[in-house]
Amino acid sequence: MGATKTAGKNPPAVKIPTRGFISSATETEKAAAKEDEGQQLSPAARIFRQPQFNCHIIAILGMGKFIRADELKAGLEATLVRHPRFSSVQVTDLSGSDKPRWVPTKVNLDNHVIYPDISDATTAAAADDPVVGDRFVEDYTSGLYHSPLDPSHPLWDLHFLPIRTSEATCVGVFRIHHSLGDGISLMSLFLACTRRTSDYESLPSLPAARRRSAAAVSGFGPWVLLFWIWTFLVYAWNTLVHAFLFVASAFFLKDTRTRIMGSEGVEFRPKRFVHRTLSLDDIKDIKNAMGCTINDVLVGVTSAALSRYLSRSYDGCLPKNLRIRTSLLVNIRPTPGINALAEMMRKGSGAKWGNQMGYMLLRFPVMECEDPLDYIRKGMAVVEKKKKSWEAIFTYISSLVIVKTLGFKVGTILCHRIVSNTSLSFSNIVGPMEEVGFCGSPLVYIAPSVYGHPQALTIHFQSYLNKMKVVLAVDELVIPDPHKLLDDISHSLQIIKDAITRF
Repeated sequence: MGATKTAGKNPPAVKIPTRGFISSATETEKAAAKEDEGQQLSPAARIFRQPQFNCHIIAILGMGKFIRADELKAGLEATLVRHPRFSSVQVTDLSGSDKPRWVPTKVNLDNHVIYPDISDATTAAAADDPVVGDRFVEDYTSGLYHSPLDPSHPLWDLHFLPIRTSEATCVGVFRIHHSLGDGISLMSLFLACTRRTSDYESLPSLPAARRRSAAAVSGFGPWVLLFWIWTFLVYAWNTLVHAFLFVASAFFLKDTRTRIMGSEGVEFRPKRFVHRTLSLDDIKDIKNAMGCTINDVLVGVTSAALSRYLSRSYDGCLPKNLRIRTSLLVNIRPTPGINALAEMMRKGSGAKWGNQMGYMLLRFPVMECEDPLDYIRKGMAVVEKKKKSWEAIFTYISSLVIVKTLGFKVGTILCHRIVSNTSLSFSNIVGPMEEVGFCGSPLVYIAPSVYGHPQALTIHFQSYLNKMKVVLAVDELVIPDPHKLLDDISHSLQIIKDAITRF
């Protein structure tokens, strides 16, 4: 299994230009590139450049049909390559400064679009048994760890695997260095490169965000004043408690050592990526029955699954007061929605780019519950306290202050300690409600994940159409049976769904 460039051989190394942009760029895009030229990397982007945080985002895309190399490159040239981050390199010697900066360069897509050589025997075996294709994609994606991105080119590539799997005709694997942006920004950019298959002139749409009603606090008077004072005190107290626990986690507070907890050096080992499709309608049914959010349901389902998975390590009897936490990345700016690519780069646009993230530490209620709905109830209680807190804003501002006052190395060490002292990473990203196409092929599923961080388990949920894709990234030395954990997640969703019918 050898990965080859579309040109058929590895191109010679080229000198990185410090001026210029892609020749097909519009005037708007040229203006954006000029404005972006020489811009320093954000503190978060610099952290992701460090060896102990060398994070890469992986997006496994199930394709409905085969895409020729020329079609794929033409589509990327017209969309993704026009974004400054995807057509810039990181340099440290510009203007005599030792701080890394973004410098535009001409993109040669032969360096980024890869069609690996797959033997005819493997392709034929996958056609007869799609499980063979599933395993091939798992092995190939895991093996990307051993083929690092070339820093002399923009830090991304797209691998197209023309092999049938149990869900898709073929598969694309995007790999993007995390310094290019946070997950929300990158997902928005990717969706801006897609169009509805029912109307190729229209961008995809996302579900409307749930907003809390202000009717109960409208108007004026002493009761309204008391309400706002009480609300402020609740937020302030929760923030104080959560901030203390966050700081403690950087020094001495660690999660319980369980079979999902990573060991030293886990960030330097490859991850295996596995995924499973769940019913979004089932999740919505639970949400409506319990009067909560989809994220609350996913926290409850994950808690139930981890309880079931870990109980096997304790002969079916879980200890009490297990501390199982996730380092939860939170987008601290208002999400602008899906914008056209030109709007994202337009000067003065409200669509912000880059890594602007705060951390929250969320404890999963891992325990034995006779009533499966208790996992949802306890998860709702935990999440509600986080919603009534400024923890994410506190951690974001604190990180900027620490980097500015104590230095970048101290900030990186503290961040590494906090993440490595928690058990897993967890996220939930909202996707399109209708089928979308990418470079002429309908997308069957979107399965994002990440590798390069100091944790052995990452759980991502990604909605698309009426499906919810759950994606695991695991260190197989710690979690050798990731498909069993997928089974536990699927089973937990089912027993909770069954419980609401009796609720």
